[in-house]
This record gives sequence, C-alpha cells and structure tokens, in this order.
Amino acid sequence: MQINKNNIKKIILPSIIIIFIFIVIFQIVLTNQYNSINQIYNKNLEQIIGTIKEKYPNLNDKDIIDILQNNNNQKEGKDVFQKYGYTENMQYIKTLDEQIKANIKINIAIVALLGICIICISLYYISNQNKEINEINSYLKKVNNGNYKLNIEQNDDDELSKLRNELYKTTILLREAAENSKKENKNLSNALENISHQLKTPITSVRIMIDNLYENPEMDEKTREDFLKTISKQIDWISSLVISLLKLAKFDSGTITMNDDIVDVEKLIGGAIENLSILLDIKNIEVITDVQPDLEFKLDYNWQLEALTNIIKNSIEHSKENSKIDIKVENSSVMLKIIIKDYGEGISKKDVNHIFQRFYKAENAANDSIGIGLALAKTIIEKDNGCISVTSKKGEGTTFTIKYLK
Repeated sequence: MQINKNNIKKIILPSIIIIFIFIVIFQIVLTNQYNSINQIYNKNLEQIIGTIKEKYPNLNDKDIIDILQNNNNQKEGKDVFQKYGYTENMQYIKTLDEQIKANIKINIAIVALLGICIICISLYYISNQNKEINEINSYLKKVNNGNYKLNIEQNDDDELSKLRNELYKTTILLREAAENSKKENKNLSNALENISHQLKTPITSVRIMIDNLYENPEMDEKTREDFLKTISKQIDWISSLVISLLKLAKFDSGTITMNDDIVDVEKLIGGAIENLSILLDIKNIEVITDVQPDLEFKLDYNWQLEALTNIIKNSIEHSKENSKIDIKVENSSVMLKIIIKDYGEGISKKDVNHIFQRFYKAENAANDSIGIGLALAKTIIEKDNGCISVTSKKGEGTTFTIKYLK
C-alpha cells in the first residue's frame, strides 16, 4: 500500500522527533548515571586506599597503585571473598548496588514513557481519522436526503481530505444536475404550455371552419374556397411548428450528429437566398453578398442551410419593401464570420435579449410567427462549433453576426 506523505507528517515524523528527543534525554541520563556510579566507585576506592595506608604505613603509594591496577589476581581475590562469606550475588559496595538498581528503574520508566507517547500519538491520529470518517458518513447521509449545500472541501493532502474534496466535487455535480433537472422540468412545462397555446388557436379555427362547411352544404363557392384555403394555411402552420419542435427535440436529446462537410460558403449562402426567393420577390428586396470566391469551410451543409434560411427569413420579414439586405463573409485564421444586416424596423431594447428564446414573439412579430425559427437557428449554429449574436437599433435595422471557429 502506498504511504501518503501527509501520513508520514502526522504519525511517523512526530514519532521520530519524540524518539530522537528521548534518545538525547536517555543519553544525558546514562551519562549522569555513569558519573554517579564513577563517583561512588572512586569514593569507596579512596576509602580503601586510606584504610590500607592507615594499617600499613610502610607501604608506599606506588605499591598500592600497582596492587589496584594488577588485574591478574582475580581468582585469589574471589577466594578471599568466598572465605569470608561474600557471594557473587552480594555487592560489596552497597551504595553502588543501590545506585545501579535505581538506574535500572529510571531507564525502564524512560522507555515506558517513550512507548506511552508513541501510543498516544497513534491513538490521537486514529481518533481524528474516525472523527473525519464519521463526519463524511454524516455528510453522505445529508447528501442522500437532498442537501447539496454543504461544504467539506479541505486543503490537506491526506487520503481522507482527498476523499472529502472528491465528494465535494460530486456534490457540486449532483447539485448542478438537480438544479438543471428542475430547470429542465420548468422549461418543459413552459414549452408544453407554449405549444398548447400555439396549437390551440389554429386547431380551434380549423374546427370552426370545418363545422361550418359541414353544417352549411349550400355555402357559396367563394366562401367555401376561402375556408379551405384558410384551413390549408393553418394545417401548414401546424405542420411547420411540429417539424421545428421535432428538430429541437432531437438537438435537446443529443441525437443529432453534425457532418464535417467541405462546404463552399458562397454556395451555402446562395442556397439560403434561393429558398427565400419568393418572399424576396414579394417585397422586392435585394440581397447584396460579399463572399470570397472558392472559400471553403467544414460545416454540416444541410443544417447550416436551414439556420441561415431562418435568419435571412427573419430579416426579410422585418425589412421594408424595396429595401436591401447585406450579407458579408469574413475569413481569418481562427474563424469564419457571416454578417447579415437588414435596414428594417429594428428590434426594441426589451426584445433584443430574448429573440433567440423559444416561442418568444417580439412586439413587431408577424401574426403567423411561430417564435421558434431563431431559437432553432441558434441551436444549429452552436451545435456546429459556432455562435450567433445580434445588434439592433429601432428604426434603423438589425445585424446578425455568426462566427464559426476553426
């Protein structure tokens, strides 16, 4: 098992320090004990020499020292001890014997104290570990009960602190997921309400006209034809709404995968303009393009064609008759930029920040507007590694800027 550096700091390092301190203390104690024993030994030796000189005054000092330093007569000395009743287990110098016994007790006490200190450090560490584990366990119980607002993040580097931080990160993810889930449920509820509201009017209108056709078989041909045209128009409107919603639902579910087509940008913009040729002719609007020839870029052609079509269609709807729309393409080393500018009625300040929201209808929106075209365009562009922004001034026109990152 890999030992964490912080564990070394918390257990092993303090233990090493304590052991080192005790070794120093033990060395000092042993040195003092040695000096004490040496003093007792020298004191008794001095008494022996004094007694010898007193009883044997003719014996000179040199002879006495020679006797003391002569280590070859141990057997004879032992025989003398035994002759007069002194055994091997009997200390001749009583004070020395007592000092040695006292030293043994002191040494045992020091070693015992060292062991107790190390045990206390270990118990302290284990106690802290258990306390942290219990805190984490309590934290998990609260998280399981839906409380994601707790903060147990720590800056330490041990395993439990790392576990705390990982749990904290997981809690943040769970909190975000819970908030997103609530937001999605709210959005879904709002979307269903909007869809219901959007469909309610045309379906009611169609039902009334069908009832009239059914109940009035003698209805004049012109009125009947007008009813049928209106019914057809309402059905087309409902169909368009359903198709747009299905497309958004596919993007929301993540089932759409963008293709990396090598797209001729001039052809892409030309295709979007061609899709709207009838609307352009009706309002006599001229589209002026500024596109570099043979400019190619990696995009999903079909989806981006739909996005551009929706944006240009919005510009046409809010442009005046006999006006123009400018489309300019800028290419750099980091991005492809498409700028679509109309000179129409513009968007009010209160609406400009909401025009990409689903089912949002600005104050100057057409009566038959679904309020989903720009939202779908934004979703498509962002899915293909792009972004879209809008600037507008009331009465002067609107500019959409699309950026595709390389």
